[in-house]
Amino acid sequence: MPAGCETVTQIMFFAVRRHRLFCVDGKRPLAEPPLSITPHAASALRRIAAGGRLGRVSAPTRIVPRSALMDRPPSIDDLRRDAREGGLAWRGAFHPAPDDGVPALADGGAVATLVLLGFVGGEQWPAFSASTEYADGIANPLDRWSRRVVAALAARHGAAAFYPSDGPPWLPFQRWAMRAEPVHPSPLGILIHPDHGLWHAYRGALAFRERLDLPAADRRPSPCAACRTRPCEHTCPVAAITRSGFDAAACTAHVAGAAGIDCLQQGCRARRACPVGATQRYGAEQAEFHMRSFVRRG
Repeated sequence: MPAGCETVTQIMFFAVRRHRLFCVDGKRPLAEPPLSITPHAASALRRIAAGGRLGRVSAPTRIVPRSALMDRPPSIDDLRRDAREGGLAWRGAFHPAPDDGVPALADGGAVATLVLLGFVGGEQWPAFSASTEYADGIANPLDRWSRRVVAALAARHGAAAFYPSDGPPWLPFQRWAMRAEPVHPSPLGILIHPDHGLWHAYRGALAFRERLDLPAADRRPSPCAACRTRPCEHTCPVAAITRSGFDAAACTAHVAGAAGIDCLQQGCRARRACPVGATQRYGAEQAEFHMRSFVRRG
């Protein structure tokens, strides 16, 4: 192995083939292997992989350790963009208080910012339905897909990941959601959003030790407060939804039987009766997926 590295070719050879020698200034070796490289170095690597040749370079080619990229916490725009590209929606964020039930980080440190991710309407469904998890026939495909996508986002931004499927004991995602965005309890037990209605879900959370700058909280009131007709309470075929609570056993038995085929294939009839966020309703494939999952859970 040469004592130093003078060309981009040498830099890339040792970075990719040996994982031992890495140059910062084109001549000086480094002991710590980087996990990220600059765009210039990445371009050189692609040319080498394609069989191209590179001569000496006059400008230094710097390979940046990943730790150096973590000095600046991500911006909200970064998180929104990366969540969207990964197939998830930004579902708000907040700075936890001691009584919010947010677990400590692995080293015992406190979480200073919690970012929620999930689905709104049918917008994210194509990303999941095109995934390996959706088609592999193994149990809990949506939970497994969510863990993969959220874990990748957490690793990219130096965060810890939490999931609503963790448990028991279950993490208080509904409580966190009401801190993060304008959602409120509904008679169905599902949180209702002024824009998305009852057609949304939470798939994970990113926990940061840094206190990220967040937009002003959206404190719009519950749409249910102004609803006079309350169609969700008298549309259910088996009267499973009342002001005193939700009869999950009656609902499950109905959906699992022949009389419940409409709810099974199109989604809960009481949920569809709510006029809030009507344009966000799930399509037939998405609705049936969730209803069959509901029946399996019993």
